[in-house]
Amino acid sequence: MQLMDIDKTTYRKNTNKVIMSFVASLAILALVFGAILIHFFGAPAAVSGESTGNFHLNVIGVVLALAVCSAVLNSQKQKPFFQEVYYVWRLKQLHNQIYRKLAKIKQAAENNEPNAFIILSFYFVSLKQVYTLDDNTLTLATVEQDLNQLNDKIASLGLSISVEQFEPTMLEQI
Repeated sequence: MQLMDIDKTTYRKNTNKVIMSFVASLAILALVFGAILIHFFGAPAAVSGESTGNFHLNVIGVVLALAVCSAVLNSQKQKPFFQEVYYVWRLKQLHNQIYRKLAKIKQAAENNEPNAFIILSFYFVSLKQVYTLDDNTLTLATVEQDLNQLNDKIASLGLSISVEQFEPTMLEQI
């Protein structure tokens, strides 16, 4: 995965629209599906405050709404509107994969393995980009410090490492 330049304003605006639309659609569809299921399969309305036993139908309505919303999002992910949002989403997934192996990757970097340096370089640079886009200023300084330490070590070893060398398949080799 190659890093892209992202316009922060467009990213934030589109992300907010996607989140708001998803939440609103999920809520409305869950209510609609729940009401339809209760209408056709539900127990009659209770008298004197007793439970109708339609909880399971409401849960099925929520699951159906989630499936519909997810399918719509999945079908729209290649559209230009979603370009930035989908890119950052994929980047965050990749961060999770790297984070799960971070101890092994750091150990490999201690042993001066070039692939470990490539992975760590990509991880810190892309993490810095995501933190900047998401206004996560609390941990940005730590990431910059880690990146500087990594770059110093790479320079001291005389290696030529760049973020563009990263391939997700490298994670399987560590």
